[in-house]
Amino acid sequence: MKGTVYKSTGSWYTVKAENGTFYECRLKGRFRLGEIKSTNPVAVGDKVGFEIETKGDETVGIISSIEERENYIIRKSVNLSKQTHIIAANVDLAFLLVTLNNPPTFTAFIDRFLVTAEAYEIEAILLFNKVDTYSEDELLEIKFLAALYRNIGYTCIGISAETGKNLEKVKQLMTEKTAMFSGHSGVGKSTLVNALEPGLDLKTSKISQQHLQGQHTTTFAEMFDLSFDAQIIDTPGIRGFGLVEMEKEEVGDYFPEFFKLKGHCKFNNCLHIEEPQCAVKEALENEEIAWSRYKSYLQILEGEEEQYRKDIHTNS
Repeated sequence: MKGTVYKSTGSWYTVKAENGTFYECRLKGRFRLGEIKSTNPVAVGDKVGFEIETKGDETVGIISSIEERENYIIRKSVNLSKQTHIIAANVDLAFLLVTLNNPPTFTAFIDRFLVTAEAYEIEAILLFNKVDTYSEDELLEIKFLAALYRNIGYTCIGISAETGKNLEKVKQLMTEKTAMFSGHSGVGKSTLVNALEPGLDLKTSKISQQHLQGQHTTTFAEMFDLSFDAQIIDTPGIRGFGLVEMEKEEVGDYFPEFFKLKGHCKFNNCLHIEEPQCAVKEALENEEIAWSRYKSYLQILEGEEEQYRKDIHTNS
């Protein structure tokens, strides 16, 4: 039988067969997946082959194969630096929920998410949530951030999961697609999913006022079929986005505004640091490229881990 993984708890997988029936499955023996050293060999969104085993009254699916992935979103496991964690596979859209505060989403985190999406050829969209809660000054800051990323070519939408602002726009983008929602704990992923599809009634909880951080409500990635011909993958809140190793020469290619200028640099292998006649550095000096983006680029190039907030917890 063939099916799609809808939920992964690490040892058990909920698989939806082609006939629409759901089965609880486990992996067959020692399951190997190419060269990817991942904490989860099978991820939500994977297309798998499985057999049904019946023991007494119990029916269990045994996953024996996995189809080649069209793409996937992957990051370094925060607690296991040499291990990677596949967040979701076979994704059409990757939505990153961004909040200015409660909790804050820093540009270093946004940029690492976008770089990963670019590297695995997944369209990324930024959703600036909780716009109904911001002061005038905070809204100006949100507009500034959105303009920064729009100028690069990313779709940015200001939304409110509470009031419903611009949720129809999000629905239109999601129709006939599989979309992943990601972001820090507390940015409102589950609240947004509930607003898009009230019947799901996903568990949500309040922000901790002591640390302005999110309480964990989603502990495992899970996919849901939506009534408006779309699928959504709700993911656990993540603290940081550790990048899987990239060659230094290719990092700039995943910054679209750098890639556009690459051909104008004097050297083909320009790293945009100290090289003479560098088009990227010239654009930076002329304020045609955001300094925050360049800083993120240097951090990635130097192998620095994102500056995580200690009071934003995570599930790895």
